[in-house]
Amino acid sequence: MNVENRTIFENDNLQVLRDLDTDTIDLIYLDPPFNSNRTFEAPVSSEAAGTGFKDSWTLDDLDNASHGELAEKQPQLYHTISAAEFSHGKAMKAYLIMMSIRMLEMHRILKPTGTLYLHCDDNASHYLKMVMDSIFGKDNFRNEIIWQRAVTSKGNLKKGLARDSDVIFRYSKTNTFVWNPKAVTIPYDMANLDEKTKKQYAYVEPDTGRLVSYTSLTAQTQDPDSHLTYEIMGVTRTWRWAEARMHKEIKAGRIVQIRPGNVPRYKRYLDEQKGRTLNNIWTDIPNLTAKNKERIGYPTQKPLALLERIIRASSNPNDMVLDPFCGCATTCVAAERLQRQWIGIDLSPKSFELVQRRLEQHGIIKQIHHRTDIPSP
Repeated sequence: MNVENRTIFENDNLQVLRDLDTDTIDLIYLDPPFNSNRTFEAPVSSEAAGTGFKDSWTLDDLDNASHGELAEKQPQLYHTISAAEFSHGKAMKAYLIMMSIRMLEMHRILKPTGTLYLHCDDNASHYLKMVMDSIFGKDNFRNEIIWQRAVTSKGNLKKGLARDSDVIFRYSKTNTFVWNPKAVTIPYDMANLDEKTKKQYAYVEPDTGRLVSYTSLTAQTQDPDSHLTYEIMGVTRTWRWAEARMHKEIKAGRIVQIRPGNVPRYKRYLDEQKGRTLNNIWTDIPNLTAKNKERIGYPTQKPLALLERIIRASSNPNDMVLDPFCGCATTCVAAERLQRQWIGIDLSPKSFELVQRRLEQHGIIKQIHHRTDIPSP
């Protein structure tokens, strides 16, 4: 790897990406401009004062080489982008070219076991999905994560529904990638259980007060000739387990028969379960409010909890994490807190200052490398 850990580049990310070594990054998270046709600025009184960016695009923003590079090297991708111009105009074409030439470099530097998360919204998500399918291959698409930013909608409902969610696309480079299921398993809050869990664990064990669920032990298909068909507690069925396993669980007190003749069931305690496994709709991490202590005023700041979940799910300790649009450096802070290596890139000189300040707020004193050049080969 030709870049040191804990490096912030103050530069055009395309120039930096092009000089990073191939197959060296374990995880990329990017929260780029969304083509929202807006200008974002941090409040003057905030810690992030002086930061911001213009999120509107024209073909004049791109050099001719970008067009030629895509047309010559990625003709199918270029045709996809050109098609977007007919339905969404030249601004969308310019935005997608800007994203595509950078995404090609991100694909190159990602390790074969690596994963990329692209954060966007419904302004361009449908076109970005086509770009990502072209670059990474449609078979390497893993998830479309819907992140619900706000629990309570504040939008104007007179003409439609409030737009309170973002989209996060998850792609791997190959079919062999890092994935840690524990990172997307949420422990149960015993004092605040959801209705589905309450219904499933509706029984309270009298002696212990523990919540219990009695689950079925029978196989979905009953087959008299199966080796799993035998008698237990006076009841003959085709069971889910072999007879030796069944007797072991009976001895442990986990197989119960409510009354003679009833089909035995398995006793499962809620406090022994790992937790609730997330699906692709994330509603448990709210966006930052103005009163949140974590908030520093950066206009598109994301919660640390969101980045920490992504980093835990798709990387391991000491892996290299890259954020090519690092802004107020939330990804860098989350990576440091989780013992990962990291690189951030942003045009603003404030990113270096903010990552230092935010790490110090978490009691982390580390030497951060600030570079305005590009990596050496």
